[in-house]
Amino acid sequence: MFSHDQRIERTQEGELRLRLPRAERELLRGLPTELRDLLAAAPADPNLRRLFPPAYEDDADEAEYRRLTHADLVEGRRQALRVLQETVDNDRLSPDEAHAWLTALNDLRLVLGTRLDVREETLLSGLDPSESRAPELALYAYLSGLQEEFVAAFGGGLLQGTEDTQSV
Repeated sequence: MFSHDQRIERTQEGELRLRLPRAERELLRGLPTELRDLLAAAPADPNLRRLFPPAYEDDADEAEYRRLTHADLVEGRRQALRVLQETVDNDRLSPDEAHAWLTALNDLRLVLGTRLDVREETLLSGLDPSESRAPELALYAYLSGLQEEFVAAFGGGLLQGTEDTQSV
């Protein structure tokens, strides 16, 4: 039995049931395009650095790693963003679609958090609406909360073995 106040719930079949208002779905519909465009137009943009952290300290090893893996990593992120955009109106997500949502939400948060220079000590509650960064910080807080709801709905069971979930 599901609680009516939960917006994201895992069904007995392993799917996730979404109860998101239309306004949130509209917001989520547009965000993937912005990040996909940034990945295509400005792959060296410093705001993308948290999406592709260095794997090696040695410059030669890092360059070889990037040569071998970067295109696949970018394509995986683009695919997750596509799934989010294509399924944003669905009331149910398969486990694979839900994992793609989680990946896309995380990537959106990482890029926005980098752009805003969000740190652990950044307070997201009690935002001053007159602050110039308030709308973007509110979006960051929203994406963080939605990501937490997905993780809670997964209950930890489906996240085992995933590799693309990074925190801020």
